[in-house]
Amino acid sequence: MTTPDVTTGPPVGLAEIRAARELLAGVTRATPVALSRALSDAIGGPVWFKCENLQRTGSFKIRGAYTRLARLPESERARGVVAASAGNHAQGVALAAQLLGIRATVFMPAGAAIPKVDATRGYGAEVLLGGETVDDALVAAIAHAERTGAELIHPFDHPDVVAGQGTVGLELLEQVPDVATVLVAAGGGGLLGGVAAAIKAQRPDVRVVGVQAAGAAAWPGSLAAGGPVALGEMRTIADGIAVGRPGDLTFRQVEATVDEFVTVGEDSISRALLFCLERAKLLVEPAGAATVAALLGDPGRFAAPAVAVLSGGNVDPLVLLHVIQNGMASAARYLSLQVRVGDRPGALAALLTGVGGLGANVIDVEHSRISATVPMGEVDVALSLEMRGPEHCRELVAALRSAGHRVVVTGVPDGDPRVSR
Repeated sequence: MTTPDVTTGPPVGLAEIRAARELLAGVTRATPVALSRALSDAIGGPVWFKCENLQRTGSFKIRGAYTRLARLPESERARGVVAASAGNHAQGVALAAQLLGIRATVFMPAGAAIPKVDATRGYGAEVLLGGETVDDALVAAIAHAERTGAELIHPFDHPDVVAGQGTVGLELLEQVPDVATVLVAAGGGGLLGGVAAAIKAQRPDVRVVGVQAAGAAAWPGSLAAGGPVALGEMRTIADGIAVGRPGDLTFRQVEATVDEFVTVGEDSISRALLFCLERAKLLVEPAGAATVAALLGDPGRFAAPAVAVLSGGNVDPLVLLHVIQNGMASAARYLSLQVRVGDRPGALAALLTGVGGLGANVIDVEHSRISATVPMGEVDVALSLEMRGPEHCRELVAALRSAGHRVVVTGVPDGDPRVSR
C-alpha cells in the first residue's frame, strides 16, 4: 500500500473528531484498554486491547450513530430515521434515537440473530424483518425513506459517522501515548478511517493497520484500483466487517490515513476469539477478534507498543458455540479418529481405557460392527477426543498405531501439523 497522503488530508479531520467527542460526552463510555501479557511476550513489547466490546450496545457503533442523529435538524428529526443492519449498527441507531427522542425504523435480514433483533427492539426501534442479506434490508430501508421522508442513516459513509467513530482514536492515544502500531478491523471503513485520522493528526509516526477477513476483503483491491470496487461474493464468520464495497467518502478517508492492510482467515479469527475468551477473559465477536488474529498470526510484523481495537462483542450464542469449536479444532484441541479394533468382547473398553490413559478426554464414540468396508472379525470405532494440542495429538496417534491399531485421522486438512496419516 502507498504511503498515506498527509498533504491533502482526509475528508474528516481532527477538528471534526474533537467536536464529536464533545457531543458524545455523557453518552458513550471511554472504554478501557487491557494489557495482553501473552501477546506482549510474542511481540516483545506491550500489546493493549482497546475494549469497544464493552461500549454501550456492545460495539463502537453508538459513537457514530449518536453523532449523526444529534446533528439532524428538527425538521428531519420529526420525520424519523431509518437504517439497515444485521446487528451492531441497528442497535447503535436504536439507542441514539431513543436518547434523542427520534422515531427509528430498522430493517434487518430475516435470518438476523434473535438476540440482536430483541436488543434493537429493546432500545425502542421498530424492527422489520425481510430478505436474506443486509443488502436486501438496505433496499427496503431506502424505499421506506423515499416513501415516508425518514432520514436514512448510513452505517459508515457519512462525515458525522466517521467523526464519531474517530473518537476511539482520541481515547486510545491518551491511554497508550507511546503506541507505535494500531490495528483496526475494517468493513466499510468508518471506524478505521476515523481512528486513523485522529491518530495521524497528532502522531504521524504511528503505523495504522487495517485488518480484513480474507473472505470479505474489499479494501486491498479497491486501493489498488484507485477507487471502491465491489466484491462478487463474500463468505466469513465476521459478519460485522462483511462489507462488499468501501464507501465513497470512507475510501478517500482511508486512502489518506491508513498505512497498510492485512487479511486473516476464518481459522485465525476463530482462534483469536478463543484466545480473547481464555486468556483475556473478554467476549469478542468474530469481527472484533480480527485484529487479534492478525497479531497472533504474525507477531513479528508489528512494532510495539501495539493497540488492537476490539470493535464489538455482540455475538449470537449459537455462532459463539460454533466459533469456539472451530477455534479449538484449528488449535488441535479436538481430534477425530477412526480406529480399527478386533471384534471381541472387551476390545472397545480396552481401547477407551488406553485413550484415557494417554490423557485424551472422550467426547463421542461410534461403534460400528456392520460395514461392507470392514473385514470380518474387526470393528471400526469413530472417536471424537478433546486434546491438549498438536504434540499431544501426535503422541496419541503414534501410541495407538504402535499398539497395532489401524488409525485414520478425520476432519483435518492436508498438511495439518497435529498428526501424520
